[in-house]
Amino acid sequence: MNEQDAEEREGMFAYLDALRESGMVNMFGAGPHLAQEFGLGQREAVKVLAEWMWTFSERHPRKR
Repeated sequence: MNEQDAEEREGMFAYLDALRESGMVNMFGAGPHLAQEFGLGQREAVKVLAEWMWTFSERHPRKR
């Protein structure tokens, strides 16, 4: 992944974080929102969403 792709991915992850925080969307159904917001195809949106889910705990460690 090049630097531009990494920055774009981080922007998508920030969007998904904000969407999650809003509580307006069940995150399992966030793919269409991501696709619309970033002009992605459905497969790519689902791929990004899955990566966001798999890496969520690494990016947001629980504070004790």
